Amino acid sequence: MPEFCTCGAELPPDARFCHKCGKPQREEPLLNVVIAAPEPAVTRPPRLPSFHNPLAVRTGLLAASLAALLNLVPVLSYGFLIWLLAAGFFSVYLYNRRAGLLLTVRQGARMGWITGVISFAISAFFFTLSIVALSGREGGLAGLYKERLETMPMNDRNVQEAVELLQTPVGMAVVVIGSLFFVFVVVTSFCTAGGALGAKILDKS
Repeated sequence: MPEFCTCGAELPPDARFCHKCGKPQREEPLLNVVIAAPEPAVTRPPRLPSFHNPLAVRTGLLAASLAALLNLVPVLSYGFLIWLLAAGFFSVYLYNRRAGLLLTVRQGARMGWITGVISFAISAFFFTLSIVALSGREGGLAGLYKERLETMPMNDRNVQEAVELLQTPVGMAVVVIGSLFFVFVVVTSFCTAGGALGAKILDKS
């Protein structure tokens, strides 16, 4: 038996809507549409000072280069240790400005240490240049050490033994390596202290 809409139109079999008035002819099941909540934006933690952080390396290189330039000025070279402290302090200040991140004392010390390692590399480069320049000098590097040893408060026997040691390749290698190690310890220690001091001061300001 044909079905009819309330408007009087005859409906085809299984009609969902009336073709005349558009009235629904049966109830449709409601679809439960679940709207997924948007995923929270992934925020990367700020990169802390390390040699894997290009910003930290560039900042340390800039601070170390400025300290090296100041130490090349004869009048200012007497403040060698002061410039190392300042280099560590400046590297932390510059990193704070560029990264928008206040470093803790420990992180500041690490930033200063990075600056100190780069400062040592620059110092080692100039030290190598000085050795090359002294190679053409009479007596070479051993002669220079001999002159300095003679000005120290040592007896003639100790000076003679030290000079004899410097005239051997092994002795010269020991002196050079020992000098570089001493410079490394001093440079990195003062730069690290300057970085820690900078982080402490900047955190309170």
